[in-house]
Amino acid sequence: MRDHDRLQPSVSAGADNPAQGIADRRRLTLVTLCMAVLIAQVDTSVVNLAVHPIGVYFTAGVAALQWVVDGYNLVYAALLLTGGLLADLLGRRIIFMVGAAVFTAASLLCAFAPTVSLLIGGRALAGLGAALLLPASLAIIRVVWPDHVERGRVLGIWAGCNGLALAIGPTLGGLLIGQFGWRSIFLVVVPLGLAAFALALPAIPESSARQERHFDAPGQILGALALGGLALAAIEMNAATLTALIALAVAIPSLLLFIAVESQRGAAALVPLAMFRARGFLGAVTATAGMTFGMYGVLFLLPLTWQSSGILDPLGVGLALMPMALVFVLVSPFSGTLSRKFGVHSMTSGGVALIGFGLLILSVSAGRKSIVADETGLILTGLGMGLATGPLLAAAVGAVSAARSGTAAALINVARMAGATIGVAVMGAVFAAARDSAIGLRLSMLLGGLVQLTCAAVAWTTTRSVANACPEQSA
Repeated sequence: MRDHDRLQPSVSAGADNPAQGIADRRRLTLVTLCMAVLIAQVDTSVVNLAVHPIGVYFTAGVAALQWVVDGYNLVYAALLLTGGLLADLLGRRIIFMVGAAVFTAASLLCAFAPTVSLLIGGRALAGLGAALLLPASLAIIRVVWPDHVERGRVLGIWAGCNGLALAIGPTLGGLLIGQFGWRSIFLVVVPLGLAAFALALPAIPESSARQERHFDAPGQILGALALGGLALAAIEMNAATLTALIALAVAIPSLLLFIAVESQRGAAALVPLAMFRARGFLGAVTATAGMTFGMYGVLFLLPLTWQSSGILDPLGVGLALMPMALVFVLVSPFSGTLSRKFGVHSMTSGGVALIGFGLLILSVSAGRKSIVADETGLILTGLGMGLATGPLLAAAVGAVSAARSGTAAALINVARMAGATIGVAVMGAVFAAARDSAIGLRLSMLLGGLVQLTCAAVAWTTTRSVANACPEQSA
């Protein structure tokens, strides 16, 4: 740990056996941090499952349903950088706790929303909570586990919780929707949020790294305008072409101004552009965005198509998604070991490529009454996610100093959620434009698969210089 990274233990390590006390505290810390992943991922997985019932209840079209999903994704992606910076400046534990509280309150708002507009608003508020919660969680891992080998193992467990949530969420969500209606799915994360908030104080040591850094308002505003404009343009390109063009006209200049402003601010920038000069970090960001572009598009469109065509009910959809999640859970804990054996670039690019092949299989099988081929594509997707997620996180967070860990954690999550936001928007727009669900699903899955394979190729060339164990570097 660097001297400038201020860390204040919140519990005693134990007078009789300090080493055992530290190990016990770290286990409790990991349990608490894993709850943050479960909160965010369970929420995402059950919401995708409930898209069709929500549409029926509110008589909402595909565009409104895209906003139910992307309202969360967009705010999450746009404010992740601020969340990471606030974690570094104000304290990672306090920001973690605020994020857990906001997410829990937002879930209650969604559960009792009387209109689809308020539901979308609640989803956006949940995105704010996640934007505070997740970067702080990753930054805490970077500080509590300074050894890169041990941290790689911990990140594999942390990432594996995504798969566990994917396994639990759809099945539990299907049961809840069938028995109690779609509103009940938002209540399922409330106990997790309360538990994470309560455990944070005794389990997580406080840490921060101010280093004369300040809040970057111009960067935050321009970044949010750029990402929001791109998502709005993609979602509204069919139903409101003029709105989409105006959004695009705002997004592109905002992106260019964002780059110019951040370049001038140097190390004080919201996004220190010098971090992207490291090819390994750039490759990890690219591969992560490609991975979620297709993955979130699948999780949005496949349940919607299965339910609207009458192939499966909500519980059936949850069970059909389980093999993908189980493969993710089983593979993720071994991703760090496999990276050391075969190389980070092999695991990251290979994993993203496997997801791409899975989407291509889903494209070929679109419109069939049997879901056997779909399951093959989903299993490949789960395998690719399990192989790539942990190594991508380790490569990105381990490439920077401890003082920048919150920012690095935020950036890799920005890439993840930006890919998800644009993926749901673009693949959903392609699906809606086709006017036929089978053709729309085929085209959207084909697009997602090609994007994944392209990003896998980029990652192969850019992450070859990353050491297998992700050694420390300065950025």
